[in-house]
Amino acid sequence: MARDMKLGWDVEALNKAYRQGYMAASMGMDKARCPYRGDVVIAAWEAGWDDAGAAAAQSDRTDSDDLFSRIA
Repeated sequence: MARDMKLGWDVEALNKAYRQGYMAASMGMDKARCPYRGDVVIAAWEAGWDDAGAAAAQSDRTDSDDLFSRIA
């Protein structure tokens, strides 16, 4: 397992933070409520949060496109 002993994070911790950030955004949690400390882990959480927002926006565009195709 890759771990940076000096910084106190490993790949699994970053993956977990990313997943939790993604889930937080999916549930509507504010980005400022990140529960982590440490720049690298916070960045992973925020990346997940941002990706969930982008996925939701893409889904909204796809849903509206589908609505128009059903009307026509």
